[in-house]
Amino acid sequence: MKRRALLQLNPISLGLGLSMLCSSQAWAVQMDAMHFGTDIKITAQSEEDRDLGTRGGGDANGIALDLRPWLRAQRGDWSAFAMGQAVVASDIIQTDTLESSADQPESAQTDGRTRKKNYLALREFWVDYAGLTDYPGEHLRLGRQRLHNDDGQWRDSNIEALNWSFDTTLLQASLGAAQRFSEYRSDLDELAPEDEDRLHLYGDIAAQWQPGHWLGFRAHHSRDDGALADPNQPIDALDKRANGNLTWLGLHAHSDAYNFRNQQRLNYWASLTSLTGERNSLNNSLNNSLDDSVAGAQNSTNLNAWATDLGLRLRLDPNWQIGAAYARGSGGGDADGSGNDNYRQTGLHSNRSTFTGTRSSVQRFGEAFRGELSNLQAATLFGSWQLADDYDASLVYHHFWRVDAHQQIGRSGINARFDDPFADLSPAPQVALVDGEKALGQELDLVVTKYFKQGLLPAAMSEAIDEPAALVRLRGGVFKPGDAYGSDTDSLMHRAFIDVIWKF
Repeated sequence: MKRRALLQLNPISLGLGLSMLCSSQAWAVQMDAMHFGTDIKITAQSEEDRDLGTRGGGDANGIALDLRPWLRAQRGDWSAFAMGQAVVASDIIQTDTLESSADQPESAQTDGRTRKKNYLALREFWVDYAGLTDYPGEHLRLGRQRLHNDDGQWRDSNIEALNWSFDTTLLQASLGAAQRFSEYRSDLDELAPEDEDRLHLYGDIAAQWQPGHWLGFRAHHSRDDGALADPNQPIDALDKRANGNLTWLGLHAHSDAYNFRNQQRLNYWASLTSLTGERNSLNNSLNNSLDDSVAGAQNSTNLNAWATDLGLRLRLDPNWQIGAAYARGSGGGDADGSGNDNYRQTGLHSNRSTFTGTRSSVQRFGEAFRGELSNLQAATLFGSWQLADDYDASLVYHHFWRVDAHQQIGRSGINARFDDPFADLSPAPQVALVDGEKALGQELDLVVTKYFKQGLLPAAMSEAIDEPAALVRLRGGVFKPGDAYGSDTDSLMHRAFIDVIWKF
């Protein structure tokens, strides 16, 4: 099938050119300040039985060196930033915790999206203007940047965007538009189908209604105008299988619970989100050969779904905390598995946050399972320990199960026994779960960090980067699959990382 080219120019050269073009007028005179440096990250990964023993592969073991040179310049209210990346590895290692598609299985890779051990990338390039108001926490930023919210369930991704943010003691707000045009990686020539021709519009506002307590509202609209193939037209893994318009509206409240410096005895977070919209998808019919596929008729469904995330954390003393959390993404739909009541996340999420009360971010739905909040319930217990700015540790237990035992779940870190590698009922190829079984499994996670050299960063950068200059971190999980994965799967799988980071 003839496919429209994503970008005719080299994406890294394009990013650099856009950054220079946007900033040329602002930097026509001498800079007030310029900082540069390199973040060095060494990651060792051990992963076994991602496929739960149901097919070949599923393991990843090796070590990677990740170099991230950066440059930041400032003059008056204007600033600019660029960060590159060079990765050399012995295997395909995930060095980036924001890499949303890192868990795609081998069968979902094609010539345009085959991840390689070694690659070059452009992580960020943006221009920032802070002169619209007199508030120091107000910024208007254009370019590829990290969009982030505290719980990581709406936005936590590097993407091309125009973003306005306002951050003061009593009021926080953001407003923006984002669309992914390239991966800006030397090994990925094509976008994932769910990202192509997809525009994100978003906004949020939160107020501190009393000291340490926030109440807010969030909105996100995703407009996907990508064309779908006509019936009986051949398609492959890079062709879009769904489009449509989706709108998320959410209320949230918390006690500054994601701030690791928060010393309140009792902390909480609570969110409630509705999802509405229309989704058009293809009914695919496979030929006799699994290497080929043709499009079926288009199917249009109206989505009406919801999700919630609730949590409590109790501080036992200055160092120790314990807590519990519960999350639910609705599930349900027609008997054919359409899942029109299945909640879906925005596609810009990472689900990583500091919900355990330490500086280290933890995967909300398991370091190994890495679930997405779609037809999923998760009950969580955790304990955490933090010693000044030198050490922290989190031990987390999860129990996962389906809301509707006859519907699929969203993307996860488990890729076992595919029923249809071209299915697009959610943004990833689906595992053939046992119909009628709800239990997905249990997991135990451990994240431990030792911090060094708190004072190495320049003063101007230390205010913007909430990390010390060096650290060693272990993050890992052991997952025990439940009955929904069948009785013939392996009893355990694990995924573990050791990260060594040095910023200078």
